[in-house]
Amino acid sequence: MSAPDSRRGPSRRSIVVLSMLGVLVLLGGVAAAFGPAFYRDVIVGEAPSAPTTGSDPSETDTPASEVEPVEDISGAWQVGAGSYAGYRVDEVLNGTDVTVVGRTEQVTGEVQVQDLALADAEIEVDVASIATDQAPRDAYFRDNALQVTEHPTATFRLTQPVSAQAEPDAGDEATIEVTGELTLHGVTRPVTAEVDAAFDGGTARVAGSIPITFADFGIEAPNLGFVRVEPDGFVEFLLVLEKAP
Repeated sequence: MSAPDSRRGPSRRSIVVLSMLGVLVLLGGVAAAFGPAFYRDVIVGEAPSAPTTGSDPSETDTPASEVEPVEDISGAWQVGAGSYAGYRVDEVLNGTDVTVVGRTEQVTGEVQVQDLALADAEIEVDVASIATDQAPRDAYFRDNALQVTEHPTATFRLTQPVSAQAEPDAGDEATIEVTGELTLHGVTRPVTAEVDAAFDGGTARVAGSIPITFADFGIEAPNLGFVRVEPDGFVEFLLVLEKAP
């Protein structure tokens, strides 16, 4: 057996970790020079708002005036353009909270409606494509925290039907409680969350967030001393649902 080649370069994982450390050292220098609040308010800026049924419309969304009315809401509804999902966490930099939001539009899934009830739903998110404002941070989350090579997707599956009193009319909005199972980092846990739903006569928009504790899913929140990620966060989403053909 030949001896290991001492000229071999560092592994990809080592490069990712070193890059992340380099960025964090730089950010730590900024915080030391100008203060953590300057880093939070000026360097990072204000975090995107939490999803609502009226927030962040995609340019690919169909204008309301062009939506074809749905005659019968029963059947399958598919996740369409304008949908996104991701996470919201707080980083603590020298005692100052900095909200970090990562999102992706790589969301797929289907919802089944039967007899005015949300009978079944399964949504899948491409975790590897979630991005924030910092590529090195994203690489660290993908490769070290979420280990997307082994666990490339996250899924939510409804476990309890949600019933409605009457068929919705265009313009109706409601807040409902959903119960299901969230699979993240290869671990499945029961979750319950309140979500907002709106119906425009042709499409439905569902927005909400699911509180999570990273350790419950076998995820170690990064902690490098002067900067660390809080142990709790949110999985958040906006789903634009279209009636399947």
